[in-house]
Order: sequence, then C-alpha cells, then structure tokens
Amino acid sequence: QVRLVESGGGSVQAGGSLRLSCAASGNIFSIDRLGWYRQAPGKQRELVARIVNVGSTYYADSVKGRFTISRDKAKNTVYLQMISLKPEDTAVYYCYINVLLYGSSRPADYWGQGTQVTVSS
Repeated sequence: QVRLVESGGGSVQAGGSLRLSCAASGNIFSIDRLGWYRQAPGKQRELVARIVNVGSTYYADSVKGRFTISRDKAKNTVYLQMISLKPEDTAVYYCYINVLLYGSSRPADYWGQGTQVTVSS
C-alpha cells in the first residue's frame, strides 16, 4: 500500500504565498504522475497541476504563472509552490500519485487526505 502525507496548507492574505508538500511512502516501484487537485465548497474537484515522470508539467489556466509544481524523486515528494494567492484559490488541496507497486502489473492512483488553503481578501 501507499501512504501520502500532505502538509503546508494554511491561511494567508491575498497576494501571499504557500508551499504544499506531499510525501509518498510504501511499496513503491515507480511513480508515473504526481499532481494536485483542489475542491472549493460547492464545486467539483479540479486539476490544478500535474507533473509526469519525464518532467513535463500541466497547469490549469487559473493558476498559470502563479503556481509551480515540482518533485523530489529521491524523497517521493511532490510540491506545489503557490504565489500571488487569490481568494478564489481557497479550497481543500489534494495530492495524488499514479504509482506502480512492487509485485504489481498495473499502476494505480492514490490520494492524500487533503489540506485546507484559505486566502482572505
């Protein structure tokens, strides 16, 4: 099994910054994709940023130029650096990984527990 531990959420004023971290542990053979989703009250969960094993990244239009996703392969950790935060960034942020476990022939998705980000105006 895989365990994901998120940290770094909190409350900031508009224009502030936060850095989210998500560390994966377990019987991991390889990680293909890592990413961050968010879900605001009353809204669907949306993809914020994603990084694939070869290093290419994807960002939602709403966060381009403000958020940066990165990973530390040695630590099986993915980060989301968020700057110039806006009130509309307020949401619960979830990390996910697509991972192949030792002894498994098919990759699977795993999710973090979520961390609250609140941006006040």
